[in-house]
Amino acid sequence: MNIAIIGGGYAGMAAAVELAARGIPVTVFESAKQLGGRARGVVTQHPVLQKKKLSVPSIQLSPIGEKGNRPLSGESLILDNGQHLLLGCYRETLRLIELVGGNLAQDFLRLPLQLDLHGQFSLKAPRLPAPLHLLIALLNAQGLTWRERFKAAHFMLTLRRMNFHLPHDITVSSLLAQHGQDANLSLKLWEPLCIAALNTPIHKASAQVLLNVLRDALNQSRADSDMLLPRLDFTALFPQRAAAFIEQRGGKVLLSAGVEKIELRDDGVAITTAHDTQIFSHAICATPPTIAAKLLGNLAELSNCIAQINALEQQPIYTVYVQYPEHVSLPCAMLGLHQRTSQWLFDKGQIANQHGLIASLISAEGVHQNLSQDELAQKIIEELRQEFGITDIPLWWKVIAEKRATFCCSPNLQRPSQATAAARLFLAGDYTAGDYPATLEGAVMSGIRCAELVFEVADKR
Repeated sequence: MNIAIIGGGYAGMAAAVELAARGIPVTVFESAKQLGGRARGVVTQHPVLQKKKLSVPSIQLSPIGEKGNRPLSGESLILDNGQHLLLGCYRETLRLIELVGGNLAQDFLRLPLQLDLHGQFSLKAPRLPAPLHLLIALLNAQGLTWRERFKAAHFMLTLRRMNFHLPHDITVSSLLAQHGQDANLSLKLWEPLCIAALNTPIHKASAQVLLNVLRDALNQSRADSDMLLPRLDFTALFPQRAAAFIEQRGGKVLLSAGVEKIELRDDGVAITTAHDTQIFSHAICATPPTIAAKLLGNLAELSNCIAQINALEQQPIYTVYVQYPEHVSLPCAMLGLHQRTSQWLFDKGQIANQHGLIASLISAEGVHQNLSQDELAQKIIEELRQEFGITDIPLWWKVIAEKRATFCCSPNLQRPSQATAAARLFLAGDYTAGDYPATLEGAVMSGIRCAELVFEVADKR
């Protein structure tokens, strides 16, 4: 057996690591110059830096993978293409990070569950057993009336009695209305949670998928609700280490090696790149859904699968980086803003010693998409001035827009299975079938599932 894995994001690298750990040869094909897919660290030369001839502040930057490395110049830096938050319940992602050599205590800033909408709402879970920690946090939440606090706590107890399972899926906004969660409570608590978890507005979001996340994060161990903020860029955190793990076990990880065609043959799966065609016993397609649909579109037996992929609606994620002088900081490492363009702010100085660097995250669709990058950056800078009194002139800013960051996680969404109608071909990605929305854990679990399907084939042989 020899397995081709198309795509070096978290799903593809998870599958590759699981297979390599069992001694099954793998070859990873990644079209980009760095690993990580939609959760990656990107070397960038900022146009504002170049125009104004400014130097990058002395911030700690992580190198990209050994292959395709280029040194960081005075006008180069590494920025993640999004601010991804891991939870303590992301067991498979955390397990694989450790398996390939990561150290969770060093790699993450770990915080207890806390939601802070600056000046409007604050919730922090005490170190008590679950779900008591959440109930106490809700009853002590700042920015809500006592009536709203009891409504929120009663809602969580009701969901727990339902085992976080609905008789039929509905939108999050409908579920909230059914359980008396009024507008203020929804705006300050449930809507920020929904957008952060599902990257989908509440009027479009699947209530059942949100309940799946709440079930795993809030209902079992207290540590499951912990928030883990990576100190490394997302390429260095897992994919780069995974590549070394795979190559140490005889596998290959090829960068700048985009797959142009996948063909099913009697003797295996033919993978064609710009350089050659190779035959593999099986293949795992771990690309983003739009690319998967193009690569697999010529395979008649996968027509139903392609139809499901094409039916997925995409949602964007925008990240606006603003570099201030090193003394500038936020009140805490992560906090949200209420009814602002910025939804969540990350102080990279407190998280990763990148002092003065603030990242603003804007999830899902919205009016911000109608702004130019200049307009959006200036809006974020003005919000930081108004909310925190930051009057320092930024040294530079950078907008990273992932316009197809995730799928719209709507009710009763039919997502393609990891096993396909072609016995030698599997699908991995956060958009494939599973309990979770488009998260790193969902991507990793899909890759693990593909590896398990390969193990089943190997065991039969």
